[in-house]
Amino acid sequence: MSVLSGKKIVLGVTGGIAAYKTPILVREFVKAGAEVKVVLSSAAASFVSPLALSTLSKKEVIIDFYTSDQKWNNHVEWALWADVIVMAPLTANSMAKMVHGLCDEFIHALYLSAKCPVFFAPAMDLDMYVHPSTKRNIEWLKSYGHIEIEAEKGELASGLIGKGRMAEPETIFQAVVDFFTAKQQLKGKHVLVTAGPTYEPLDPVRFIGNHSTGKMGYDIALEAAKMGAQVTLVSGPSHLNIEHPLVSIIRVQSAQQMYDACHQVYAQVDAVVAAAAVADYRPKNVASQKIKKNDDTFIIELEKNPDILASLGAQKKHQFLVGFALETQNEIEHAKQKITKKNLDMIVLNSLNDEGAGFGNPTNKVTFIFKDFSQKPLPLKAKEEVAKDIVAQIIMHYEK
Repeated sequence: MSVLSGKKIVLGVTGGIAAYKTPILVREFVKAGAEVKVVLSSAAASFVSPLALSTLSKKEVIIDFYTSDQKWNNHVEWALWADVIVMAPLTANSMAKMVHGLCDEFIHALYLSAKCPVFFAPAMDLDMYVHPSTKRNIEWLKSYGHIEIEAEKGELASGLIGKGRMAEPETIFQAVVDFFTAKQQLKGKHVLVTAGPTYEPLDPVRFIGNHSTGKMGYDIALEAAKMGAQVTLVSGPSHLNIEHPLVSIIRVQSAQQMYDACHQVYAQVDAVVAAAAVADYRPKNVASQKIKKNDDTFIIELEKNPDILASLGAQKKHQFLVGFALETQNEIEHAKQKITKKNLDMIVLNSLNDEGAGFGNPTNKVTFIFKDFSQKPLPLKAKEEVAKDIVAQIIMHYEK
């Protein structure tokens, strides 16, 4: 299985003759299991066929801010979608625009919105490549944290022989592979993640549940897989899904089913992130037929569900345990009590009193509390970013 499997790559192609090699690069990325979106500058479309790139990537190629029927192409969405952006070939003109923040085309608006790593493969004639302004611009891009894939020596379009031709597609491909290989800090680890609500049945039709969508747990599972971990995701009822070769999903309904699924794999896992919103109680008696509406009141007798995380903490040997606490009052004290009671290494506290946190939101505002009761409050972030922060704590634990 390729390290690029499931990775999301934006290929930015600017207007140089080397653009004719980009279909080979797209093909290599796709063969390795990556999702590829291609963005062209207006000049690049004169050097390489958008149709060819669209056919190979199996996705629409974007050039302009608007489609032919005047729908807006959202550069921010594209930028946030990407795990990496690869600018290849990168001409002297487009390089200068990147350095100085010019934004006259979609490709540059996307670049300015990027929060992911950016690779760039310069391509230009010899005299342009060795010009002091180009050398300075390359250093500026590297100072931004971008990764240069150096130009190679050879015959150039002008007929000159020297440095300036874009690195071969195989070289660019390998640079991205090497980057992700180095990032796989959880390779060889097995992470168990729980996600979503549990549904506790009253009868064949009705249940007791909650508003959890499972998004936080699914984001954590995907991020751990991106870091190379084998992930078992035990999910309560959710419309979400993950298509990643390192993620195995076990779908359950009730707390008891989630308990059983977690304990089946617990001895083999290295870390657990219990992000599911598990029902504390379940109906003591479940009707075999639909309960009819008769009296004005209806009393349901409840009994406690097993505490999944506490049971895992009681059996903990080598595992790193991360719990969640959703509180509405005395948040810090209640979270600390859970750390001690459940033998946790870390708890992720979020409060329904914080705007943008909790169920159904794309964002979350959390505080990490560790077993020594030290705290790390985080600002309001997208749940995908919170997932990265949580997985980073697991990585730090194993790097100690």
